[in-house]
Amino acid sequence: MTSTAIILAAGLGTRMRSQRPKAAHQIAGRSMLAHLIATCEPHFDQIVVVIGPGMDELQVQAAPHACVIQHERLGTAHAALTAEAWFGHGQVSILYVDNPLISRETLLRLQARASQGDAELVLLAMRPPDPGKYGRVIAHDGYVERIVEWADATESERAIPLCNAGVLSAPADKFRAWLHAIRAENAKGEYYLTDAVEIARAGGAKIAAVEAPFDELRGINSRAELAAAEAVMQSRLRLAAMDAGATLIAPDTVFLSSDTALAPDVTIEPHVIFGPGVTVESGVTIRAFSHLEGVHVGPRAIIGPYARLRPGTDIGASAHVGNFVELKAVTLAAGAKVNHLTYLGDASIGEGTNIGAGTITCNYDGFVKSRTTVGAGCFIGSDSVLVAPVSIGDGAFIAAGSVITRDVSPDAMAFGRARQEEKPDHAAKFRAARKKEQK
Repeated sequence: MTSTAIILAAGLGTRMRSQRPKAAHQIAGRSMLAHLIATCEPHFDQIVVVIGPGMDELQVQAAPHACVIQHERLGTAHAALTAEAWFGHGQVSILYVDNPLISRETLLRLQARASQGDAELVLLAMRPPDPGKYGRVIAHDGYVERIVEWADATESERAIPLCNAGVLSAPADKFRAWLHAIRAENAKGEYYLTDAVEIARAGGAKIAAVEAPFDELRGINSRAELAAAEAVMQSRLRLAAMDAGATLIAPDTVFLSSDTALAPDVTIEPHVIFGPGVTVESGVTIRAFSHLEGVHVGPRAIIGPYARLRPGTDIGASAHVGNFVELKAVTLAAGAKVNHLTYLGDASIGEGTNIGAGTITCNYDGFVKSRTTVGAGCFIGSDSVLVAPVSIGDGAFIAAGSVITRDVSPDAMAFGRARQEEKPDHAAKFRAARKKEQK
């Protein structure tokens, strides 16, 4: 029987004060929707995302999974019903996109509880540090009797720490019947998914609760809550990296993306930021205040401090990238060194080549980006300017301060600077003339 996850993602996120859909906001370099989809994919046969009109960004992020549009925002039950055609005949779980931190382990426990067969409806519950105005889960003898909203709860009910998290799972046919029975008899005139619990209970269904950590089920409806979720996710990622064998000298200062891949025996110094798409192989040291995104770093390389590696860059084994160096779409071969105050863009640097301080590639003329190719074993003198497209052969030597606009042959020495001239005593004469003018 097909298992289906319905992700409700049509919310505008008014409290975010954003023109983007709430589901598109990112945690650790990945949207809330992408986080939840990635968690669901191993555990459900199909995933369907309910979005609002004009949310093309979410359709792209949801692909290849199906999207349905909730054209009128009439509540969470109404949103779930827009995906009714996808329910099939198996177990249906309805999740909220603003709970992107749900773990795979929690989903497995939800599904395992549903598969026991003694409860027709299974929900997720939590114990927040501050239960506040969450709905309370009233349970007896292992089953949920009802969910009471804070506004309707007695003082003794408000003292119950177990709270409703909103996620529900039930057989498709049962869910259909309960959703169609929900009425919009409330102040907002909306159809609330939580009413399915009361309807199911009134029909004699047994309801079970699976408890999960609050940090997984915390809702994200504001920028402050987004920041809190980011902190939770960063803590998870740091612990996972260290458990896998990476050394983070000051973990709280290192920021990882959800897809950051750190091999064992990588050392990360303080204040390093990883954007999406970074893979770091064993033995690498990334020194303080470096920023990497869309980069592969080969074994035993040294990066930083204060290095910026931009997308499309591939660092070879034992290569060095030093302080205040920026690389964009650069292939730096094994053993090559770019140690000081350098910008290289759209370039290939050969094995063992040394790039001197202050070197830059002029890769963009305002219209086209062109590539610079530097061979193996080259020496590029400090303060050199390589004007692309240009190719420098293996073993070539570029004199310091050169502007190179033409290809350089292998093992050649190239000078691209004006001839130095000296005028004896001219400095003294110049100063004397200036002082005379000032009188």
